[in-house]
Amino acid sequence: MAPIWRLLDTGVRRAAENVALNRALLEARQAGEAPPTLRFLQFLPAALLGYHQSAEQELDLERCAAEGVAVQRRITGGGAIYMDQGQLGWELYLSRQELGTADMGAIARRICEAAAEGIRALGVDAQYRPRNDIEVGGRKISGTGGAFDGEALMYQGTLLIEFDVERMLRLLRIPADKLSDKAISSARERVTSLAELLGAAPSLAGIKARLAEAFARSFGVDFVPSGLTPPEEARYRQALAEMDHPDWVHLLTRPRAEQPLLEAAEKFPGGLVRAAVLYDATGGRVKQVWFTGDFFVRPRRAVMDLEAHLKDVPLDRLEERVEAFFAGRSVDLLMLRPADFAQVVRKALASRYATAREEPS
Repeated sequence: MAPIWRLLDTGVRRAAENVALNRALLEARQAGEAPPTLRFLQFLPAALLGYHQSAEQELDLERCAAEGVAVQRRITGGGAIYMDQGQLGWELYLSRQELGTADMGAIARRICEAAAEGIRALGVDAQYRPRNDIEVGGRKISGTGGAFDGEALMYQGTLLIEFDVERMLRLLRIPADKLSDKAISSARERVTSLAELLGAAPSLAGIKARLAEAFARSFGVDFVPSGLTPPEEARYRQALAEMDHPDWVHLLTRPRAEQPLLEAAEKFPGGLVRAAVLYDATGGRVKQVWFTGDFFVRPRRAVMDLEAHLKDVPLDRLEERVEAFFAGRSVDLLMLRPADFAQVVRKALASRYATAREEPS
């Protein structure tokens, strides 16, 4: 007889409730107060910060307030994301014993391949793309990530059923150039959704069933629906009292001046390249960079992959990281050079220090 794991569906909730449940479920699994669990969840509109991020630096807080979008802090790291009812969250709460390994790369592959199998059962050709994405035709349909607490793991994924790219871009702190029609169209090329691929969104019940079946096959278990255990309920109430409060959301507050948005452009033989850079002046790191301009790169997604590769890079490793990116991929740059991308980033950073005649190194 196959082992029994819990299937927990917490429905559509406010961001504070979902994050409080993250903490409660992970702590309860670590304490042995709860069984291995697959959870499905959805959010009322929310902008979610990574645990180490500052809302003032990452979000357009005025727009969030105007559009009724909650701002909340996750218990895990990573970047700011937008969530709403057009996305289905899925989470696994397991121990090292169920996983048989603590190697996060192996864990991500096993779980993402199972999730991709479930998504394929809905009629789209979903494939796992290391490190932790699931894609259809090179476009992301589910992002994932995991974190250990002692012996317990919380592994999370988000499946795009219907997705408003433009709203996401408006709420996050990004350059104005990225809100142009061309930029929004470019962002849409990077992601996709079940509704776009299938012409209409499948039933929510059907999506959950296919995912649960795939996870059950991968782990050789049966899922039985159940609710929270009493210890989980107690932990949830305690966590919610802390997290449903501005002090939690603004646990880390840094002024925008410490993370300026810097911009520059440079004309190269291969075309005009513009860079907009979020720079962590305190830590000496490029937090994020966006490239636009009039240049040719094939495949087109290579530019977006480069942007992702340069997130949170120490400034003294900028050129090394750019060169390593292009060395490991087949990218047609026409007359551009990898060094051109690093050069325009450096130019943007130099603009901050021009008056002081000092450039970061």
